[in-house]
Amino acid sequence: MPLLILLMLLAAGAAGAESATPSLHIGVNYGANADNLPSPTSVATFLATKTTIDRVKLFDANPTFISAFAGTPISLAVSLPNSALPALADKATGLDAARSWIRANLSPYVPATNVTLLLAGNEILLSTDTNLILSLLPAMRRLAQALKAEGLTGVRVTTPHYLGILAPSDGIPSNASFRAGYNTKLFPAMLQFHRDTGSPFMVNPYPYFSYRPETLNYALFRPNSGIYDPATKLNYTSMLDAQMDAIYTAMKKLGYGDVDIAVGEAGWPTQAEPGQIGVGVQEARDFNEGMIRVCSSGKGTPLMPNRTFETYLFSLFDENQKPGPIAERHFGLFNPDFTPVYDLGLLRDGASVAPTPSPNPSPNPSPKPAPSGGGKWCVAKDGANGTDLQNNINYACGFVDCKPIQSGGACFSPNSLQAHASYVMNAYYQANGHTDLACDFKGTGIVTSSDPSYGGCKYVS
Repeated sequence: MPLLILLMLLAAGAAGAESATPSLHIGVNYGANADNLPSPTSVATFLATKTTIDRVKLFDANPTFISAFAGTPISLAVSLPNSALPALADKATGLDAARSWIRANLSPYVPATNVTLLLAGNEILLSTDTNLILSLLPAMRRLAQALKAEGLTGVRVTTPHYLGILAPSDGIPSNASFRAGYNTKLFPAMLQFHRDTGSPFMVNPYPYFSYRPETLNYALFRPNSGIYDPATKLNYTSMLDAQMDAIYTAMKKLGYGDVDIAVGEAGWPTQAEPGQIGVGVQEARDFNEGMIRVCSSGKGTPLMPNRTFETYLFSLFDENQKPGPIAERHFGLFNPDFTPVYDLGLLRDGASVAPTPSPNPSPNPSPKPAPSGGGKWCVAKDGANGTDLQNNINYACGFVDCKPIQSGGACFSPNSLQAHASYVMNAYYQANGHTDLACDFKGTGIVTSSDPSYGGCKYVS
């Protein structure tokens, strides 16, 4: 009888060890579309001192966020907005534009901040803009050339892709291939770029967006009968494994199975629409634990065993200002006070709840303006094309705080492209050293010594 009890205790201990996530290093996406988050400096300190998270992916190049990680061991992935790519792809001026962007947005912070990835937009191939799609690879090449020219050789260039880059199939990995057209005209050259530069091919696999009630266990790494691949004689019991091996198969069919794969985003929400099956704290924990085991433990996938993948969990915090379905606001791993939403084993041994948040949280702070521009401002030229002005707004808002021109903001009225573009072009100009180049905007900006501020709308100077 004592022997039986001992065996039962040992079995229970083994089961607990199997379900717990070991303290593995992992990356995280840091979005800040919320009004209740701690300051970037507090976040950086918490991640560096209290967690095993060693990589952070940003969705922009906000200097407040980048500089917050200075002096920490955390590596950073910084993003350019999609709208920036066409200018960088230009054969005549693209390299100069890329060098200008890097000087303004990376050089002041590197190497104090360990920026290791520069992301050329996000899920570009979802776009219906043919010009944007055609700009992607040339822009990536210009950025890589510019980084080398500016001496930032430790920064690699990639771009995150959604899983729709794969042709529709039956979900069996060995049948996977890239979409027609992309498999001949885009990805061979892009994968060669990744091979030449040593950068990873980045994908955003999201079993959450592919599961159905009958495939929930398959998506959550829970026991299930699996999907058999007759070509490889492998049985897949995890949707993430199958998605990763499908990407690998498509790459290998083009001769690029040696190129590293990185996971730019994947996660599972803790809340969703009322009545939605398969969403909650336990489901989110099960998925993320499984993903960490696959990507960070050296377990790998059936076709890529014993490999690790540079991976960024989605997401660090819930983002209560994000539009769309309820789930979009509830992917967070930590609460604003740094307590875990659920335990993933990401806190260091013995770490208690983290530093006290800043008394003045700044969820999406605008960059600190550069020293006074000497009474100079940047505004949109009279008669500038409306499309160009909208493109300027889209571009600048990837780097500066555009809340003042949103409804209810101090600079919303007059509600015109000319006024809104002038405000954000000036904010960008001031944040980038108030140089003539920072006010060029393809010839649509002009520097003025007349303060354009009016009423409650104050232009930075």
